[in-house]
Amino acid sequence: MGGSVQSLLSSDAATCIAVAERMIALGTYSGAVHILDFLGNQVKEFAAHTAAVNDLCFDTEGEYIGSCSDDGSVIINSLFTSERMKFEYHRPMKAVALEPDYARKSSRRFVTGGLAGNLYLNAKKWMGYRDQVLHSGEGPIHAVKWRTSLIAWANDAGVKVYDAATDQRITFIERPRGSPHPELLVPHIVWQDDTLLVIGWGTSVKIASIKTNQNKGVNGSFKYITMSSLNQVEIVASFQTSYFLSGISPFGDSLVVLAYIPAEDDGDKDFSRTIPSRQGNAQRPEVRVVTWNNDELATDALPVHGFEHYRAKDYSLAHAPFSGSSYAGGQWAAGDEPLYYIVSPKDVIIAKPRDTEDHINWLLQHGWHEKALEAVEANQGRSELVDEVGSRYLDHLIVERKYGEAASLCPKLLRGSASAWERWVFHFAHLRQLPVLVPYIPTENPRLRDTAYEVALVALATNPSFHKDLVSTVKSWPPGIYSTSPVISAIESQLNTSSMTDHLKEATELYVIDGQHDNAFALYADLMKPDLFDFIEKHNLHDAVREKVVQLMVVDSKRAVPLLIQHRDLIHPPEVVSQLMAARTKCDYRYLLHLYLHSLFEANPHAGRDYHDMQVELYADYDPKMMLPFLRSSQHYTLEKAYDICVKKDLLKEQVFILGRMGNTKQALAVIINRLGDIEEAIEFVSMQHDDELWDELIKQSLNKPEMVGVLLEHTVGNLDPLYIVNMLPNGLEIPRLRDRLVKIITDYRTETSIRHGCNDILKADCVNLLVKYYKEAKRGICLSEDVDQASSKRSEQRSSHLGERVVSMKSMEVKSKTRGGGRCCICFDPFSLQNVSIIAFFCCHAYHTTCLMESTISIGDKKESGAASKGTTPYYEFDNGIDDDEEDDDDDEDASSGTPRMRCILCTTAAG
Repeated sequence: MGGSVQSLLSSDAATCIAVAERMIALGTYSGAVHILDFLGNQVKEFAAHTAAVNDLCFDTEGEYIGSCSDDGSVIINSLFTSERMKFEYHRPMKAVALEPDYARKSSRRFVTGGLAGNLYLNAKKWMGYRDQVLHSGEGPIHAVKWRTSLIAWANDAGVKVYDAATDQRITFIERPRGSPHPELLVPHIVWQDDTLLVIGWGTSVKIASIKTNQNKGVNGSFKYITMSSLNQVEIVASFQTSYFLSGISPFGDSLVVLAYIPAEDDGDKDFSRTIPSRQGNAQRPEVRVVTWNNDELATDALPVHGFEHYRAKDYSLAHAPFSGSSYAGGQWAAGDEPLYYIVSPKDVIIAKPRDTEDHINWLLQHGWHEKALEAVEANQGRSELVDEVGSRYLDHLIVERKYGEAASLCPKLLRGSASAWERWVFHFAHLRQLPVLVPYIPTENPRLRDTAYEVALVALATNPSFHKDLVSTVKSWPPGIYSTSPVISAIESQLNTSSMTDHLKEATELYVIDGQHDNAFALYADLMKPDLFDFIEKHNLHDAVREKVVQLMVVDSKRAVPLLIQHRDLIHPPEVVSQLMAARTKCDYRYLLHLYLHSLFEANPHAGRDYHDMQVELYADYDPKMMLPFLRSSQHYTLEKAYDICVKKDLLKEQVFILGRMGNTKQALAVIINRLGDIEEAIEFVSMQHDDELWDELIKQSLNKPEMVGVLLEHTVGNLDPLYIVNMLPNGLEIPRLRDRLVKIITDYRTETSIRHGCNDILKADCVNLLVKYYKEAKRGICLSEDVDQASSKRSEQRSSHLGERVVSMKSMEVKSKTRGGGRCCICFDPFSLQNVSIIAFFCCHAYHTTCLMESTISIGDKKESGAASKGTTPYYEFDNGIDDDEEDDDDDEDASSGTPRMRCILCTTAAG
């Protein structure tokens, strides 16, 4: 305590203390009583005694202060008036207690006792103040406390309780066995409430519950029942300590004790028999908070000056009184500050329960930052306190070089403060430890300045060990919170250097954000990312593919090949082939070449003609089944090279094909017979060559193989006479299934003969039909006139398929008539141009005026009419204006049925009949 205390005790020593609601009383060795405020400033001073003050007591109103001293006197002073009463007992007085309602009652009672062994109850009577001895004969009175009507005191025998209201002694609690003599270690008693008495004696603590016969009446008054048998005392708690008790006070459901620690050299001795040392080796006293079961909740060592030389009885402990309605409950009211005062000869120490901030500050002072943080979070302290704890905790971790732990705690400690985040971002950057903080930097709530994010990304980009974190950070951070230019600059400075890593290449997202899709694609290709093709299509980067053919093929050849084929006008085949061949150490370039060239050949057989020789070899290695179709389709490979490859790979059918194209048919036939052993294929091969000598060669090579001879006999029908083969066979040659095969040959021959006869019959019938058709066409005439031309044009719309044929026929007919008749009528020999008359032309190339032909036909008809009548037939006329054959037949039938005459060329013998 500050104020006047230091100056007062500089030349004196404190002996006891009492605390009221509004002030503090401090007794000294010189006999003075000092009234102090709660800051330690002196308010009053009573020079009351001539010897050391042993005890002080306020009434509950705090208007009177009673004191007793070794000079044998008890003095009661009014704090607000000049009233002062002094009582002489001529023996040292050790304890005094005023009646709680001393100021309000006229009886002005108090109780006191001392070395004389008498406990006096002093009260004001009609004739003045009078003492009543409540108890005597059991040694000095060491302590006395008055609560309501109950008076508790301690002497050498133990603790007794007296009820002043009933003038009866209630109980006796025996002094703990083995405890030091009270002269050496005084007992301490204190009322926690109206029924709980706390006793501390030596190393023993007891809590007694006193159930009196008091019942409350109206308006808080007490109604007393005289039945003393109702009084009961119960020891509700009792325990031993490992230290001496220099003071004890209630603290809610716990106790505050002032512990005196024995000297170290006496530590192994029985405390109950140990006298505190005066040799200057005492330890610091401690304030401890314990439960009723002696469970220690808190301990604090007190900074007492000269503690090495003090005894246990040199200390005392007092607490601020309970106020208001909480007085009877032994608790402080809401809003009250529990205060405890520890007195040593030269110090007055104020103790109060630690609040959250005190506890946190204490933890910080002792370097327990993590516990301080937990305390802040548990009690939801002030934001300023949280910031302070967080800052100090981070500083501590930085000093300890625990950068990762400090970074992980930043979201919790810095919370939503953008300024605090930025400050720590730059602090970590200064320490070159920013990469460990990056995963925890917020992108919203709060959002920092773009510079902070750029500094963080650059720190990741410049440290190869954090390139992987750079990729994940770029993908997770929104692109609008920072500028990509500084980061891209940092990345480009490391490209193609020893600091370049695959993870750094994966930071292509930055190029995408910045719109540099070509650069992003280049890095994508180097990383061979599976989504490379989607990226190409999304951003239309087909031009950029030209330099990354190998990467595309390695990533996904199934998608790369169609892409290259589709855009071969941009990515020319020579470029693709050269890049793949240059990558022979990086991949299976030959297989990739095969895939590309095969697809290219299918898309355009001539696009990769310069590489067909290479393609032959690739087909032989990777897809032999496609070799023969390729050889048949391509004309751009070297036969000799292809043949060598086929021989090397033992591709027989391909050898046969190449030998056939080279003209070496006999060798090809030998391969088929000797290597393939497929006579049917040999027959097919020879049939395609149309070479009789090759047939002979086939027969010669098959003579020594009876099975092949049999097959040859079966399949030569239609190609070669079987008798020719039979005649060449040596005598005695056994041919398997010869009979069956001969039967088949004969059957096939008969079938072939039958088919030939049928075909000849069909051919003859077709010839006859064509001749008849020609004959009918020759008989028909064409009328050439304007009216007929118009009718023909109308009919031609319906028969457009025959128009061209008719026009050609007309043109040729005109030419022929001009050739044969000279453009004149074959009857009157007048030129057609002289008369405006229709013309009839026949296929025999004779042409007539219609009038001339009609007259000639009628005259001829009259001459034959008689003959016709005798035969029962009628003459008819026939001409055609461009009607179809089918229509002509129908018209002929109709004309025949109707008797209409038909016109015929009168000059031709073919038309005469």
